[in-house]
Amino acid sequence: MNEFQVNDMTCGHCVATITRAVRALEPEARVSIDLAARRVCVDAHAGREEIAAAIRAAGYTPVPQTAAATAV
Repeated sequence: MNEFQVNDMTCGHCVATITRAVRALEPEARVSIDLAARRVCVDAHAGREEIAAAIRAAGYTPVPQTAAATAV
């Protein structure tokens, strides 16, 4: 599971755009987005950098999260 903080994701349109961008990279990817927390989780075969590049190409700034950063 790849997790990203995307602070410039602010609305439903952003959620749809990011979801489309990730699925364009890998159609079978499972994309889970928490808009309030501005967190994007992607379960895919593509690597973290490939996913981040797809999100960046859609116009957003993904910050990869590590397990330690996401633990509560």
